Amino acid sequence: MSADSIIPFAFVSLPVRGALIHLSQSWVRMQRDHDYDALVIETLGHAAAATGLVAQSLKFDGAITLQIQGSGALQMLVMQCTSDLDVRGMASMDEDSVASSFAELTDNAHCAITVDAGERPYQGIVAIEGESLSSSLENYFDRSVQVPSHIVLVANENVAGGILLQQMPGQPIDEDDWNRLRFLLETLTATDFDEATGLNLIRKLFAEDDVRVHESRVVNFRCRCSDQKVEDVLKMLGETESHAMLAERDSIEVVCEYCGEKRSFDPVDVSRLFAGNVVTGPDSVQ
Repeated sequence: MSADSIIPFAFVSLPVRGALIHLSQSWVRMQRDHDYDALVIETLGHAAAATGLVAQSLKFDGAITLQIQGSGALQMLVMQCTSDLDVRGMASMDEDSVASSFAELTDNAHCAITVDAGERPYQGIVAIEGESLSSSLENYFDRSVQVPSHIVLVANENVAGGILLQQMPGQPIDEDDWNRLRFLLETLTATDFDEATGLNLIRKLFAEDDVRVHESRVVNFRCRCSDQKVEDVLKMLGETESHAMLAERDSIEVVCEYCGEKRSFDPVDVSRLFAGNVVTGPDSVQ
């Protein structure tokens, strides 16, 4: 199994499907160019695992974005996962604010999940409730999507992981069985994802159940930034404003908040962007 993957599975004797996500390399890479404290690392890791699990549960071609925006300690958190399971994310904090819990971190914040699969993106609002992102998402699935779900999310600086269990539509499940599955998930910690591969963890956790495991899918960190997208931003900024920025410094430097990629534009680059007629010359001079 890949170190970074999602394993879908289903219970043979229960109308429940699930998936386990394990992120290590991509998760460490996501943090590389940032200096997050432990609480933000945990919250961002939970968002990474959750977004991957939600993307896995849907049949779509595009990208799903989980976004938390607020006016408190956490100003912005964005996590995106494509249908190909390419993931990227970042968080922005108010340096003057201090938070000691998820509730304090997300005070006065709102959360949305956007599925962009074509011309008409769908957005669902997630009420931030309880002391964790997982409980907020469970309420979202239950109330808005009407799919009863159990979700556990874990994260530290080395690993981000989680398990999502969902009842099959139109197939009732015994309440005792459903509560038993919740109890099993609640025993999980980040250490379980450090020490066991995904397949072994599924077998260990659901030892009393007959579980059919499907083929795992690889998850990669991949940013979608590009030179063209940065140039488009500068064009939206406008020629006058771009040259005004150049008057204060030798070049305009743009740093991607997701991957840390730095792109620099000098006066020649900026003039080229706003030239009305650009004549393309040869690649080399002979």
